[in-house]
Amino acid sequence: MSQSNHPNKIVMQVIKAPFGNLYLYADDSHLTAITFREIDTLNAKVAENHPILNRTAQQLSEYFAGQRRHFDLPFRLQGTHFQQQVWQQLQKIAYGSTENYGQVAAAIENPKAVRAVGNANNKNPIVIVVPCHRVIGASGKMVGYGGGLTTKEWLLNHEQAHIK
Repeated sequence: MSQSNHPNKIVMQVIKAPFGNLYLYADDSHLTAITFREIDTLNAKVAENHPILNRTAQQLSEYFAGQRRHFDLPFRLQGTHFQQQVWQQLQKIAYGSTENYGQVAAAIENPKAVRAVGNANNKNPIVIVVPCHRVIGASGKMVGYGGGLTTKEWLLNHEQAHIK
């Protein structure tokens, strides 16, 4: 019973967050996306009881309650080599902290790639768990966020309020 010729089926679950819905996607073995809007192109089936989605929903609930700072989830990020570098760097930004796009570019040893870092940040498929919300403009202002600036501000304020 080999399924190597068939891609893993994608399943989804919608959860309520303090700022609206989040759409969770997983295959048989990994979380593949957390988004603010449904991804129609995935043709995902709604999963009532999927271990990875259930675990993701539980950890996000703990995060929103201020009880979790780090996520322990099996996830798969699909993107270019550059995007992968940026997303790995985002995971190093501490809970409750921010960095600007220039700092992220410098950290991946590509200091001139500030706009490319912004584009990679925008393509992050697993929001919150890969904390793209922690990246702000050089001026210290909130700039660009797929979930809207109100959501980005909520996430940053939430983390600041729960630093002990």
